[in-house]
This record gives sequence, structure tokens and C-alpha cells, in this order.
Amino acid sequence: MRFQLKVVFAAFISIILVSCGGAPPIGQASDIKVINYADLPPPEARDLIASARPYLIGPFDKLSIDVFGIPEISRAELQADASGQISMPLIGVVQAAGLTPGELGKNIEAKLRGNYVRDPYVSVNLIETLSQVVTVDGQVDKPGLYPVIGRMTLMGAVATAGGTSEFAKLNNVVVFRTVNDQKFAGLYDIGAIRNGNYPDPEIYANDIVIVGDSASRRIFKDLLQAAPLLTTPLIILFQK
Repeated sequence: MRFQLKVVFAAFISIILVSCGGAPPIGQASDIKVINYADLPPPEARDLIASARPYLIGPFDKLSIDVFGIPEISRAELQADASGQISMPLIGVVQAAGLTPGELGKNIEAKLRGNYVRDPYVSVNLIETLSQVVTVDGQVDKPGLYPVIGRMTLMGAVATAGGTSEFAKLNNVVVFRTVNDQKFAGLYDIGAIRNGNYPDPEIYANDIVIVGDSASRRIFKDLLQAAPLLTTPLIILFQK
């Protein structure tokens, strides 16, 4: 991921140099193009669904658990807690986060088998999911995947990941997004957002947020001098 970020940084700089040197217009000689947008375009509905990725249960997901033939143990609706655990009769607390529904069912069967049920069959289904997640990486305290519940902004996404680290560069925050099969990237300055220079952009499910560090700041040096992010972000479109 960090290698990909450096590639994008280098591409940004090459665009600036080309546009300042009288070469062909931006985008004609490159696979990326600077877009005159105030913000990244919002994704379409199909962009928010990562159908190729198996769903892993997460905190606050609602599940239905059916232990075949034993309604006393079955649960029509059960919600995982903040740590991704559930509690069931006889077997107590079970870790659900990080498992697929099928894997959780097998784990419950193993705990029930022998001491409580001779040959259990457990079916786990998702009632309400938090499959809509954002990836926050780079110089944040807790990089990882975080659910997008309701409206989330860039500042909120960074805060959810524990805030920026000691070496974070606030004027070097990149958001990757796919809209209708087109890939975009936006470069933002969190400091400028905090100062109210431009709005805190909205973050959607499947976005990738990367907070830059000192190394990426050096790569971005020429770009930031040519196009400071004090009043507007820099948005690009990957054309291929």
C-alpha cells in the first residue's frame, strides 16, 4: 500500500512539471489527470458493495443463530458487542469478530458437541451487517478497517483510527475511491480543514485513507510548492 502511495506521489509531481514546462495539456501524456473538482465524486450504489470479498463478522453486527432442534439455545437475533463477542446459553462467550458466519457456526458446534449436544447443527445468518468499511492506513495510531456508520468525514475517519501519529504530515493525506469503475485519488490538508479553509470531505465505504509521513512529504515537496492545499484539495483521475 505504501509503495502504491509513493507511485501516486511521483505521478503527481510529474504532472506539475509537465504542465509548467509547456508540454501537452495535463492528462494527455499520462495515465492520470488532474480533475477540477472541489472534492472526490461520491460513489454510486454498486461501488459500495464489495461482493468479491467474503464477509467477516464485526462488532455490533446482528446475527440469527439456529441450533437445529434446540430452540432453547437458538437466538432469533443476537448482537455482537464492541469487541465482537457474543454470549450463548451453555457455552458462554464466543468470539465472533473476524469469522465468517459459517466459521462461527462451526465454532459453536464444536463447543456444544460432546458435553451438551451429541451431534449439533448450527446455522448462522446475518440480520444487519456492518460490511461497509473504510481502510485507514499510514501515520495513524491504529491503522485498520473501520465501519462506516451513518455519515463519516475525513477527520472522523482519522479520529476513529486513533488520530494522527507523531510523524504524520497533516498536509499529505490521500483518499482513494472508485466510482463507476473509475479510480480517483484526492490529496487533502487536514490542517487546512481544521482551520475552516475548506469543508471536511465525506468518506464512504470502501474508501482508502492514507495519512502521509515524513518520507512521503519529501516526495511531495515540489507538488506542495506548486499547488498548496490551503484552499482546495487536489483531485486526480486514473485514466487507465
